[in-house]
Amino acid sequence: MRTCRAFITGALALALAAPLLAGAPAQANERDRPELNEDIGPVKAFRIGARAYLRGDFRFALKALEHAATRGHAIAIWKLGKMYAEGDGVDEDDQRAFDYFREIANAHADDNPRSEHASVYANAFVQLGHYYKSGIPDSGVTQDLPEAARMYAHAATYFGDADAQYNLARMYLDGTGVRRDPAQSVRWLYSAAKKRHVAAQALLGDLLITGVDVRGRPVEGLKWLEIAKERAGAANRDWVLSLHYRAMQATNQEQQAAALAAAQAWLTNHGQ
Repeated sequence: MRTCRAFITGALALALAAPLLAGAPAQANERDRPELNEDIGPVKAFRIGARAYLRGDFRFALKALEHAATRGHAIAIWKLGKMYAEGDGVDEDDQRAFDYFREIANAHADDNPRSEHASVYANAFVQLGHYYKSGIPDSGVTQDLPEAARMYAHAATYFGDADAQYNLARMYLDGTGVRRDPAQSVRWLYSAAKKRHVAAQALLGDLLITGVDVRGRPVEGLKWLEIAKERAGAANRDWVLSLHYRAMQATNQEQQAAALAAAQAWLTNHGQ
């Protein structure tokens, strides 16, 4: 839910970095658990919750984050959504996660897309898109592909979110929730790829290599696959390598040399 920008500092950094410590034993004592009374404002409550989360005291973290969330703290609301979506320190509950993400989307859909919290607002729309795309069993949230596309489209266009752009591109490519439009898919993939989205880089490269439903551009396609191969993490590496291998089989040495040079230039300018 996996995508936030450089505003993630201070207490928010603690809250989001904490999954690295998942499974660490809680070491809470009374000093670690200040009283959450009416005098504790949402910002302070969020910081308390973030620190509790970091040390593995999930029960108190949940209490503090809920204290902040009920007072309108958007990042606390988003973090609670992520926790329930992933079963992170709480029992997984997709309906509750959906409700938290919807609360953010309803309150912040038109906020400044360049604000420090914009990427969190965008991610809430992406999460809602995922839920509408699949539905939530035994709940009131049924599969609604056009609504999923609408969620992705808002985050993609208004907030410029790369994850949303990638997911919207997939829907245009597959014709799910929207009229099938491979050219539109490529446009969204380019936008996400330029923002360093590895899956978008790989899929874009493959489409340009195969030339199915779009104009083939082998050198440009292999360039993006080279970039994706260099940047892929464990979650993406196998399928990216598979697409890269197929692209190498479909191109000649001259095209490969040109693509490699272009990829290296991009990586030099944009970093790993």
